[in-house]
Amino acid sequence: MGRILLIVAAVVLAFFLLGSILGFVVGLIKWALILGLIAVVAGFVVKLFRSSRFGD
Repeated sequence: MGRILLIVAAVVLAFFLLGSILGFVVGLIKWALILGLIAVVAGFVVKLFRSSRFGD
């Protein structure tokens, strides 16, 4: 009986750790996408201002 409870406790703990790790990974992916979008928009704006010279 004790061995079964130990296995069940280990499985529950593994699910808690897996949830935390997956949450962390999803958070990292979210921030990578946000930063990538900002970089793409900034590159587009710089390219737009370089190609159209307003003073000339």
